[in-house]
Amino acid sequence: MARPNTPALRTYEVAALRADGTRSIATFKAPALPLFEGAFSAFARGVVLSGPENGIAVEDLQPGDWLNTSAGAPAQVMWIGSSNFVPSDAGRRMPLIRVMADSFGLNRPESFITVGPGARLLQTPPRLHGATAGAPVLTAASEFVDGVNVIEVVPPTPIRLFHICLSRHAAVDVGGIEAETFHPGLHAIRQVTHAQRDLFLSMFPHIAHVTDFGPLAHPRAPEPDTVA
Repeated sequence: MARPNTPALRTYEVAALRADGTRSIATFKAPALPLFEGAFSAFARGVVLSGPENGIAVEDLQPGDWLNTSAGAPAQVMWIGSSNFVPSDAGRRMPLIRVMADSFGLNRPESFITVGPGARLLQTPPRLHGATAGAPVLTAASEFVDGVNVIEVVPPTPIRLFHICLSRHAAVDVGGIEAETFHPGLHAIRQVTHAQRDLFLSMFPHIAHVTDFGPLAHPRAPEPDTVA
């Protein structure tokens, strides 16, 4: 039994592209903390990502593949993380988000997509309309839940969720809307112990230091309670 205030452990699986071009596959036991879980919980199985030649389901993606980005030029997949989650777990309930077809305009998305709690969409939330000078920002998918176009779903059985890192931080096309690739953010590493930080970075074979994640491709929406 876990001690009080000791986070439970979760099994995380990683497939990555090393600097020499070979692929690395590894399994880690790590704390079920936001820093770790956010790196593995963006896309549900069946989500199709747009590549230069065709779409590819996230579960079929391999390190070394290329994906289209909002910047225009494709970028290479360097890292794929996945883990099993039970959204209905009474102790740690974490709903998935289902975005229905045309929620953000015609064919945005083309059909419904399901994302996890770690997903951010390149879309300005209603509370920030007028505050971003028309520029979209990376916003947690949960902010768009309205019970009609974007809804919570809580499957009772384990769900495999995925996240990806490209050769640079980006937003990728997911069925007609754009979603963020993984980046821990500028300050997330400061919220864990040194041992947890080292374990986290060891899960990214293509990263030597947190600064190697590079700059954010787009600004992120501030947390709702920080907005005046």
